[in-house]
Amino acid sequence: MQPTSELDQPALKAKVFRCMGTVISLTVPAGREPRTAADDAGLGDAAAAVERVFVALDARFSLYRTGSEASRLARGELTLRWTSREFQDRYAEAARWRLLTEGAFTPERPDGVPDLSGLVKGFAIQQACIALQSLGLRDWCLNAGGDVLVSGSPIPGSRASWQAGIVDPLDRGSLIAAYPLGGSTGPGALATSGSAERGDHIWVLGGGASEFRQVSVAAADIVTADVLATAIVAGGPAMLNRAASAWAVEVLAVRHDGGLLATAGFRA
Repeated sequence: MQPTSELDQPALKAKVFRCMGTVISLTVPAGREPRTAADDAGLGDAAAAVERVFVALDARFSLYRTGSEASRLARGELTLRWTSREFQDRYAEAARWRLLTEGAFTPERPDGVPDLSGLVKGFAIQQACIALQSLGLRDWCLNAGGDVLVSGSPIPGSRASWQAGIVDPLDRGSLIAAYPLGGSTGPGALATSGSAERGDHIWVLGGGASEFRQVSVAAADIVTADVLATAIVAGGPAMLNRAASAWAVEVLAVRHDGGLLATAGFRA
């Protein structure tokens, strides 16, 4: 994540940790004065707060942790009625998205087991945002496995935007696009979904293979971006058209042959 600005390139600092099977980074402008929110101690405290959010949610929702609520539910040791209020709330939120996307996004695997992984990472980023705001941190970029949420600017006090790079799914060493977030621009969130990094892990509406290898969605909030990126992979061009007309989002979709479908914001 790098800034886009007519000003000099600023110094940035970052903290990185692993959770939810991916790498999560918090990047902030380097503090210009002692004991600012972006100095080493402040960044460490902020990253620790973000990590606590992710770890707590992973412990509850991960199907890869045998003791999580999600795993106990999958094994039949719990019913949805007896899960925690937090689990029920996230399931209800995912069920609402299923209705809004006409089934392209779903809170269950094909075998009927609840799987909220398509929503929980975005929710974790959203909750981490609240934690950062409570610490008084105004300018930051949070990147969780390619799902990005930003606040403010990489140059505090300016209108410069952060720039999110989108990896080419056919060549992981290069980028196919860059999208400005935060600063004077509109949406502050960008999510990318598809098979390029994790293989085919999204259940396609109606079965078969997805028409898209990768989909990126820019939106004002990370949960909307994350859910719609997954829904478009699952629902194909029809869901892309629906998302672009029903939500204030920008979309960049990559077909398996490398062909692109893009809304106006990605063509600018």
